[in-house]
Amino acid sequence: MSETSGTPVRRGSLRRVLVAVLGTLSLAAAAATAATLPANASAPTPPSGWSQVFLDDFNGAAGTGVNTANWQYDTGTSYPGGAPNWGTGEVETMTSSTNNVALDGNGNLLITPRRDAAGNWTSGRIETKRTDFQPPAGGKLRVESRLQMPNVTGAAAKGYWPAFWALGAPYRGNYQNWPAVGELDIMENVQGLNTEWATMHCGTNPGGPCNETTGIGGNTPCAGTTCQAGFHTYAMEWDRSKSPEEIRFYLDGVNFHTVRANQVDATTWANATNHGYFLILNVAMGGGFPGAFGGGPDGGTVPGHPLVVDYVQVLQSGGGGGGGTTPPPTGNRDAYSAIQAESYDGQSGVGTETTTDTGGGQNISSIANGDYAFYKGVNFGSSAAKQFYGRVASGAGAGVSGLVEVRLDSRTATPVGSFAVGNTGGWQSWRTVPANIGSVTGTHDVYLTFSSGQPADFVNVNWFDFGH
Repeated sequence: MSETSGTPVRRGSLRRVLVAVLGTLSLAAAAATAATLPANASAPTPPSGWSQVFLDDFNGAAGTGVNTANWQYDTGTSYPGGAPNWGTGEVETMTSSTNNVALDGNGNLLITPRRDAAGNWTSGRIETKRTDFQPPAGGKLRVESRLQMPNVTGAAAKGYWPAFWALGAPYRGNYQNWPAVGELDIMENVQGLNTEWATMHCGTNPGGPCNETTGIGGNTPCAGTTCQAGFHTYAMEWDRSKSPEEIRFYLDGVNFHTVRANQVDATTWANATNHGYFLILNVAMGGGFPGAFGGGPDGGTVPGHPLVVDYVQVLQSGGGGGGGTTPPPTGNRDAYSAIQAESYDGQSGVGTETTTDTGGGQNISSIANGDYAFYKGVNFGSSAAKQFYGRVASGAGAGVSGLVEVRLDSRTATPVGSFAVGNTGGWQSWRTVPANIGSVTGTHDVYLTFSSGQPADFVNVNWFDFGH
């Protein structure tokens, strides 16, 4: 949901459309076993090592507004003195009416677009009063929401644009300094498509180091249930414990897009990150992004389908020092953040090479039967991990495949989970593969072991992490 100080253009490039289509195809298996929770699920207890700095579970009587100690309403068609139509070309008028923004009495917030008899659209947009969300020096910030996109698809969804996102604090009261102050789009969706987009905006508009107005983006489909048919968890982790600093985006615990500080010049990164952020939830109708996928609302668009928000939670971890190191400090790894495979504490038989996967860096390679890599001190916390995700690629020949196994504390321990992998289309043709694992809590050394019925190399690994 970009805010611009000039003409309201947004994500209209053919490149963005092609990325969406190709990304949907290539990441279709990314979270094939992702589970959804009941609609009234409470926000999760923070894992070990994390502290909660903000939470709204949207508990309250049906038909009441949001807690104004946490949120403020954006109303009308622009900020005071800001670009018209919220800078994006969207056509609705935002209101504070409970007809557009209300609790449902079951622990959810509903943001509902409406159309009156004259064809005019109204909807809702709220933002946190706090503008100080950022990681401590040397630490991490996690912003998460569990939500269901408006449950409407096809022609009836034309023009729908729900979003959960953040803007740099210097934007509040200025409204002319986008995109330099930064924007982090944690969840965006248009036209009822089963696709989640995540994007970082920064630099100058148009063009610049962040390719505006498109930004530095990635996308992935919802699995298990579509984005529209069920609840999913959308999150962003801003990690200052690593060098280079990075911002990671997650769908149902799977890291599908990462932006690193070394992807842009130091001044651009500093301008976008040396300050806090505030959070925004809204449903727009029409604008540049829907325009790239067929246009804004028309007579066939069906109003009244809400964005349903179960909770918004902000967590903080670590801090108290400067930037970290890569590989991560031995014995202090977060199971729920991407663990770079090349950051092993020990290995046998594996090599490393430069990867062409999103985010760059290295992957481990030349992996065959009997090889392994291990990673010390992986902290799973007190809430059990039940899933494992591996980012893998393979150019193995016909009939060559093998298992990627997870073992705890010993290379010879019984695997807690595994998945099979064969040729993915090439040694740099990456996909994220999920697997169920036995419940794991506490801190363990994690061994990735590799077994195959053939002696040939069968897999590369870029990163892995775990989920609940």
